[in-house]
Amino acid sequence: MKRWRCVAWVAVAGILAAGLGGCQTGSDSGGGAAKGTTGGSVGQPAGKRYKVGVSIPAADHGWTAGVKYWADQATKLYPNIDWIIEDAKEPGEQIADLENLQTQGVDALVILATESAPITPIAKKLHEAGILIVNVDRGFTEPVADIFIEGDNKAFGRKSAEFIVEKLGGRGKIVVLEGIPSTVNTDRVEAAKEVFAANPGIQIVAQQSGMWNREKAEKVMQDILVGQPQIDAIWASDDDMALGVENALKAAGRDKNIWILGGAGMKDIVKRVMDKDPLYPANITYPPSMIAVGIMNAAGVLQIGRDEAKKFMPRHVKLDVELITPENAKDFYFPDSIY
Repeated sequence: MKRWRCVAWVAVAGILAAGLGGCQTGSDSGGGAAKGTTGGSVGQPAGKRYKVGVSIPAADHGWTAGVKYWADQATKLYPNIDWIIEDAKEPGEQIADLENLQTQGVDALVILATESAPITPIAKKLHEAGILIVNVDRGFTEPVADIFIEGDNKAFGRKSAEFIVEKLGGRGKIVVLEGIPSTVNTDRVEAAKEVFAANPGIQIVAQQSGMWNREKAEKVMQDILVGQPQIDAIWASDDDMALGVENALKAAGRDKNIWILGGAGMKDIVKRVMDKDPLYPANITYPPSMIAVGIMNAAGVLQIGRDEAKKFMPRHVKLDVELITPENAKDFYFPDSIY
């Protein structure tokens, strides 16, 4: 979304101004390399040519497809760096990718973990080997990253839950759908449940994981609907899951008196919020473009030098999230967006 992109790029503007004046931008001969390939071009400034790996989840749903798109776009800004982009379907594959990137001699790694816990040990090992680690979105379970960039997932959970409570007038039966085991999911769910717990008129009648996946969320919701004759709202915590929930509701003929709150600002959902679709009264921002912030930070630190970069670079960057309603949805709707 437009405002989020501005926040993301501003986060590293100081580094770009301080040390990246020699970079060529907008070149088609640079990054955005496919899995297992490298990018780069002639004309880079004198000195060491860096190699950076970008390890992300496979594009198995809309948000991660957006991550891949923004990774490709950001690496093009630095044709004087060799980029290797790897995507993985599950933690075992991502661990193998990271080990392979180490053997290729990368100077830095930008990692968006498939899952937090299983990726932490390999990230720690690579950090101890002297590789710069920039962690994006799904945090490690230990503070092993040199830089950690995330959206404010506690605010995501809190703001979305507060909207549900207010819209239900403090009373109603709801379903909670969790995502992939990660710090992102934990922060969102715990913050939301704190709000629900503070409002005893709100009853959570079912809580399961849809793994931020449309098909899995649809199947989970089908099973929940069988056992729950009354549901007022679904806290889906992700727009792909929200669409899966919608499919289940329609198949069961129960899409008239239940509404859904997903999240992440998928353009199709934002349009429906803007159009006042009763199924989607609101949404929450959470842009996949944050991977670009991680890539730009990695490039900046390498080209300035780690010691010098420490003077400017915070170790932890947290990006705010916003509630999208029919009143402001036009500010977050961009039909040409990848997500």
